[in-house]
Parts: sequence; C-alpha cells; structure tokens
Amino acid sequence: MAADSEPESEVFEITDFTTASEWERFISKVEEVLNDWKLIGNSLGKPLEKGIFTSCTWEEKSDEISFADFKFSVTHHHLVQESSDKEGKDELAEDVIPQAMQDLLCMNNDFPPRAHCLVRWYGLREFVVIAPAANSDAVLSESKSNLLLSSVSIALGNTGCQVPLFVQIHHKWRRMYVGECQGPGVRTDFEMVHLRKVPNQYTHLSGLLDIFKSKIGCPLTPLPPVTIAIRLTYVLQDWQQYFWPQQPPDIDALVGGEVGGLEFGKLPFGACEDPISELHLATTWPHLTEGIIVDNDVYSDLDPIQAPHWSVRVRKADNPQCLLGDFVSEFFKVCRRKESTDEILGRSTFEEEGREIADITHALSKLTEPAPVPIHKLSVSNMVHTAKKKIQKHRGAEESPLNNDVLNTILLFLFPDAASEKLLDGTITTDNNPPSDSEEYNLYNQFKSAPSDSLTYKLALCLCMINFYHGGLKGVAHLWQEFVLEMRFRWENNFLIPGLASGPPDLRCCLLHQKLQMLNCCIERKKARDEGRKSTTSDNVTNIYLGNTGRAGEQLSVDNLKDIDKEKGEMGKSWDSWSDSEEEFFECLSDTEEFKGNGQESGKKGGLKETANLRPEGRLHQHGKLTLLHNGEPLYIPVTQEPAPMTEDLLEEQSEVLAKLGTSAEGAHLRARMQSACLLSDMESFKAANPGCFLEDFVRWYSPRDYIEEEVIDETGKVVLKGELSARMKIPSNMWVEAWETAKPIPARRQRRLFDDTREAEKVLHYLAIQKPADLARHLLPCVIHAAVLKVKEEESVENISSVKKIIKQIISHSSKVLHFPNPEDKKLEEIIHQITNVEATIARARSLKAKFGTEKCELEEEKEDLERFVSCLLEQPEVLVIGAGRGHAGRIIHKLFVSAQRLTESSDEAAAMAPPEEELKRMGSPEERRQNSASDFPPPAGREVILRTTVPRPAPYSKALPQRMYSVLTKEDFRLAGAFSSDTSFF
Repeated sequence: MAADSEPESEVFEITDFTTASEWERFISKVEEVLNDWKLIGNSLGKPLEKGIFTSCTWEEKSDEISFADFKFSVTHHHLVQESSDKEGKDELAEDVIPQAMQDLLCMNNDFPPRAHCLVRWYGLREFVVIAPAANSDAVLSESKSNLLLSSVSIALGNTGCQVPLFVQIHHKWRRMYVGECQGPGVRTDFEMVHLRKVPNQYTHLSGLLDIFKSKIGCPLTPLPPVTIAIRLTYVLQDWQQYFWPQQPPDIDALVGGEVGGLEFGKLPFGACEDPISELHLATTWPHLTEGIIVDNDVYSDLDPIQAPHWSVRVRKADNPQCLLGDFVSEFFKVCRRKESTDEILGRSTFEEEGREIADITHALSKLTEPAPVPIHKLSVSNMVHTAKKKIQKHRGAEESPLNNDVLNTILLFLFPDAASEKLLDGTITTDNNPPSDSEEYNLYNQFKSAPSDSLTYKLALCLCMINFYHGGLKGVAHLWQEFVLEMRFRWENNFLIPGLASGPPDLRCCLLHQKLQMLNCCIERKKARDEGRKSTTSDNVTNIYLGNTGRAGEQLSVDNLKDIDKEKGEMGKSWDSWSDSEEEFFECLSDTEEFKGNGQESGKKGGLKETANLRPEGRLHQHGKLTLLHNGEPLYIPVTQEPAPMTEDLLEEQSEVLAKLGTSAEGAHLRARMQSACLLSDMESFKAANPGCFLEDFVRWYSPRDYIEEEVIDETGKVVLKGELSARMKIPSNMWVEAWETAKPIPARRQRRLFDDTREAEKVLHYLAIQKPADLARHLLPCVIHAAVLKVKEEESVENISSVKKIIKQIISHSSKVLHFPNPEDKKLEEIIHQITNVEATIARARSLKAKFGTEKCELEEEKEDLERFVSCLLEQPEVLVIGAGRGHAGRIIHKLFVSAQRLTESSDEAAAMAPPEEELKRMGSPEERRQNSASDFPPPAGREVILRTTVPRPAPYSKALPQRMYSVLTKEDFRLAGAFSSDTSFF
C-alpha cells in the first residue's frame, strides 16, 4: 500500500551492470585478432635445426586495436619452415606442453646473430607482441602494465591460444617485454629486469646461478643439474698496426701525369678511411653443466683461447667517405645549378662571335674567308686559350678558373692529334679501352651514354675531375667554353674531331654525342667540297646494298629492301631540304666543265629523245650484267647524294611537323613530297648516269621488289623473261611516277644539296654555345655513371666477391631503365649513385680485411684460399664461424691482432704502476677487469651472455616437470635478465 501512495511521476534509475567496459572491449579485440590469425590451439612443428633462425625467413603481420582512446599495434612474428606446422594438430595428446615451452630448452640456436630480441632471449619460433602505436605514449605506470598483462592472460585463457603473447612496457629503447604462454594445465611467465649498473655479485656465473635457483624455488633437494651456455664477446678497435692502404690523392702532381688513380681519363676509387671500424670475437661454450666450470668474483676458467667455438663479425664504419661515390655525387650536384655560363664567368666569352651564331643566315660568309691554317701550324699553343684570354680581359687581373698547365693537359688528352704535326683521321683509340665487341664496351647502348673510347666519354671524365679538384663550377664553365671554341676552330679549318666514329649520328648515344657526330659529318662534307671532290664513302646506302650485287638481275632480300626503305625514307631525310624558297647550292668540279643536256626532258617514262650532245655523267660503276630495257646499254650505278644525318631532336622535330600536316589529301600529298626529296635526287642522278633510261630501269636498281619478272613463251616457242612494274607503281598519281616525270638528268655534284652542312654545323655550334653547366651535366651524367660502373666492375674482378657481382648486375639493369628516359627523375639517379657508392664501400671493406688478415702473405695456396673464403663470408654473413676456433689458421691471426692491440696498452699500464695504490686500484676498476689480468692476450670482454636451463616441477614436488630458462647479458652500460619460468596450474 505504501508503494501505491507514492507519486506516479517518481522514476527510479537502474544501473545495467551487463554493459561491457572499455577493458572488456579491449580483451574482446585481442581475442578477435587471435581468432582471425588462426592462432587457436596447439600446433607442434618439427625440431629446430641448427642455424635455422638466421637461414630461414621470418614473416610478420600486424593489426591495430585500441584501449579506449589509446592505440596499440599487434604484431605476429613467425618463422617460415618448409613443412607446415599445422600437421597432426588434431591428434596431439592432451597433456602435450605448448611448442614455445619446448623451444625454451632447444640448444641448437643459442645466440643467433640476427633475430628479434625475444628470439635471442627465449629461443622462440613464434610469438605475438602488443606494443603502443607509433604515435602513442609508452606504458610507464605499473598499474597499466599489470592491467595489460591481466588482459593478455584472460584472452589466452578464453581462446585457448598457446602462442606466447608479450606486452611492451616502458620506453621503447629499453626493449622491456612481459608476457605469458598458456597450455592445458601449464603456464609460462616471461619476466625481465633491466638495469644501468649491475650489482657486483651478478657479474659472474656463480651469482647468476644463485638468482636463477632462487627464482625457480624448486622444492626438490638436491636440485636437478642446470645446463649452461656462455658467450664472451671481445672487441678489437685498435688497428694502428695496420695502415689503411688508400692514400690521399696528390693533386699537385696532376699536371705531371703521376697522380696514382687520378690521371685524366681514370676515375678514383676506394675509401678515404678504414671502412672496418671494429672486429667482434665471440667465444662460446655451448654445453656446460653446473660444477664443471668455475667462474666467480676471484677466479674464472673462461679462457677465450680454450673456448670450443669462435665466431667473428665486423662492424662497418657508418657512411665511409668513398672517392668514386663523392666524385659522381659532386658532378650530379651540378645538374641542379641554375647559373648560365655568362653568370659564372662574367661577360660572354663568345661575345664577338655571338652575332654570327645568332644570325645563321650569315653563316655562308665563312666560305669566303682565307684558306685554313696549314696543318703543320696546328698545335695546342695556337688552338686553345682563346676563351681564357677573353675571360682575363673582362675580369681584369683576377686569375681564370683553370691555369695553363691543367688546361693544356686536358686539351691534349681530349685532342691528342693537336700534339703532332700530322692530324689523325679522326678516330683515336687507346690501349686501355675494352674491345669494341665486349659487354663492357657495349654498355653505352643500355645507358644511352657514349662509347668508352669516344671524345664525349673523355670529356665527361675531365669535367668530373675539374668539378671535383680544379675550380668547381667555374672550372667546368671555363673548360666547356674552351671546348666549344675548339669545335668552331676545327669546323672553320676542316679538321676532323678525334674520338668519334665516322658516319651519321648514333641514336643509341646521348644527344651531346650525336651533336658532335653531326658536326664531324659537316666537317667531312665541307672538307670534301673544299678539296674539289665528292665524298663517295661506304655510308651511301644505295651503294652498299645495290652496288655489290653478284650478277645481273639479282634481287635483294626483303630485309635488305626494308633497310633501304628505312635509310632512304623519312628517317634519313631533312624535311625542309626540298623547299623552293631555299637557296640552291651547286658543287662543280671544274669551272670550265660544260653542262650538257640539263634542259632536256626524258620523255614520259624515259629518254626516248636521245640527242648527240647528251652524254653520261656521274657514274660510279657498272651494275653487274644488268642492261637498260630499251637500248641494251649497260646499267650504271650513279653517284648519289648521301642521306642527311639526323640527331634525335631533329627527328622528333620532323615527326611533329609531319604530324601537323593532318590526314587530308592535301596534307598527305605534301607529306609525300617532303619525304621524296632524296628519291628525286637519286632519280636525277640515275638519269644523268644512264641516258635514255626508263622508270622501269630505275626501279630494277632502286627497288627490285617493285619490278616483277615472270617466264613466258614467245612466238618462236622460246622461254623468255617478261617484266612489269608492281601494282603500287601503277596506282594513279603515284609519287614515283610524278617524281620521274619531273626529274632532270642532273649529276649529284650539280644538284641542290640535300644536307646543308654549313647551316647544320652552325646550328650545332650554337647549340653547344648556349648550354648551361647544368644542361651539360645532364647530358654527360649517363657517361659518368657508365664510367663508374666500368670502374666498379674492374675493381670487383680483382677481389672476386660474388655478392658484389649480383649488385652490379642490378645496377646495370636499373640504370638501363632510368637513363633511357629523356629526363630521368633526380630521385632515381640518386638511387643509382647510392648503389654504386655501396658497392665501392663493400670492395673497400674486402681490401681492408684482406690487408688485416694478410691473405697475400700466405705461403700455402690452401691457407690463402681458406682466408679469402673467410674474408668473403665476413662481408656477406652477419657472423662467421672460425674453423678450429683459436687453434685454426684464421683463429691464430685473430689472436695476434688482439695481442698486438694489448701491447699498445702495456706502456700505459707501466706508467700507472708508478701511481699511488688508491689510484692503481681505481684504474683496475671492476672485478671483471681484475679477473682478466691472467689472460692479458685479450681485453676484458665487452659483453657476457649466459643462458641457464633446467626442468623442474613447480610449484609442488608432485607438479609436472616443466622447462625453466633465464638469459643474462652484461655490457659496460647495460645489464638484463630475461626469465621464462613455467608452472603447473592443474591444482593451483
């Protein structure tokens, strides 16, 4: 009744205790992750083989969970083995302990050289770590640590997961982990102690055994024996008895040509400092039993010479300075500069020539200049230093970037023909270059650089050296101006450029190399014209393919015809050479020679109106047994104009112009006319060499596939050959027919030039003159990388390091992909340079180790091979086992190294002996150092690692016997205990 009397508006608040808390949600998320990764239940794998932690692969997978607004990352670490660890999962006995507990007792993988810290401390093959996310704070308070550990314990119990689960606490640099592993009726607690200063009673084995036994708390007496594994690590830092073989370069001796590895044309190589900073010797006693060995605060049986196992690792110097890497890196920095040559050197060196270069229409005035300088007057003294004089003129008394001696040395290296009275033919090779058919030589095809015996390649090396040792950016600008003036001098005086292959520009090379080849082609044409004769070199495609036919009527293969079409088609013609607005040039052999028959037409298809005053001109030689169809005269191959050489930028420009003509009928006709300039020239030459010829005769020589012959029977019953033009030649408005009708019998020497060498040369010289140092460096960087790779391969061949061979192949493959792009990304170029530097450092490390281990001093070939193999393993493996330990050949050398280092400290020890007793005691320091006096060959160990194992019943005498393990590491600034203690939870 009392309840009924209460007002109806009153409401009672009810608390729902079934709502999940943040802690419960966190546990649920952990369980969900374990289920998703299928880590439920026990799964036994095969026993761990020796060294498997290092040789096999570790896999990781991660997820992210949160506790309220605090984020954690969950990571599963798992060793990948050949066979599946899930085999026999359902057939396991109920009382089998988890795999992790069994791994605690495995002794095959103690002290792995490279592994997760938990693997080294506990010997686990699989575990899960919960750690604060990257942007989260560390778990510092004890209450939060206990809360996380209890969450882990509940999650493991709810899911039945038998994989150890760890929680990272405190600051990350401390690497503090606590965790748990659960099984049916068993549990292992993973605990850890980390101190800055170690108590004296725990610096030796006796103290560690005491703490291990007290932690186990085994009720049995006597206790089961404890298995012990000990490793002492000694560090060798003093290499004073071995001088680093890399000597600093003598820059002042560069002019004399004796600079060691720094003469022009060769790249420096090697590290400027010892790339090996320390040698770590680990002496290991893998299987000891308690009581066999004594190690306490006054005496120790742990003599490193008597250790059964020795292993060595080397510590590499961080980013050692390497000559080749610095050389290439500094040159790459030039690519990012913005200054022009004028801004670097002051007023333009080319100021006087600027008007002529800018106005190419005045280029022909060069033809009226006085005769070229006689060959015998050509020398370095009158060829060079024009730019230097002008620089000094405009800059006053200030010294130019390059002095005379250095500049003379460079120019003689680049232009060796200038030192002699007789010019070479333009192709200069050196004995140090690889054969032209070798893989090293042909790398320029992959890198799009230049052949290693070319002028461009040498120029790149010289600019690299100038940038690094002489004048920097100003020196580069100065040398480039001298180089451009030399190019103009050679053009004006008809001197071929040395170090360039004859023929048209090689499109497989860099653009700068193509430009220099184009200039050389112009010089060849101008030289031939000035000498009063037409060059008839083997570059004439028609003469190559058609002048060497073996018999009359022999037809070319389809491949050859395709090559002809390619060479004589749009890829080999100057697109503007046909223009009617262009001034015509005639090349006459003699002013008194009378041109006859120039105005006569050849008829609709040939020369039906032969007159008495029409005589053949411009014949090269007779074409086998072929004769003209209508008069039976022998068919002669004419002297034709060579195809116009093209660089890749001109080809791209031509393609753009042709593409802009569109697809209309008028555009197509104009495009065909532009591409038929060379065809028209060849027709005119053919008519001049073969008076009275027809289109059929020309087609039989020029394109035999378009003249079809077949056997027929004539009126008398004889089998004869009858030919006719192909179907494409009979198409109305065919360009061939149109060109044949308009062609006049004009020999090549009187025709308008298809290739205007004067204009093209001036264009090339103008292109060279306007290049900034950054543009020049971009052009030549592929050559520099090419040279660096060749240098690395050369040095590696001496050391013969298998890992370096693989890396070099990767560098070549990577560079081939990057450098073929017109403008490669700076980031990718930096990666290539970084790879080259790493290889150089590796080779330097190999030489450092060989010098320290004295591989060259071995008298026995077998010992030398063993030492070289040992040094190679030190470079490639994280830790190398010393065969024979201290009694082996490598072990004796290592012992001598430590003895020599110890002798260096004897003088300081003798001086300290004169000090007062209290200072002497202070000098001796820790008990470890005092105990080490008996083994003076080695310093006190830099690290002591001890693993203690046993199997005991816990917590009661009738409990199941379970594995117990404790790992200890002691260094000068760190002491850590990592224990895994198992308990039987069946009755507790």
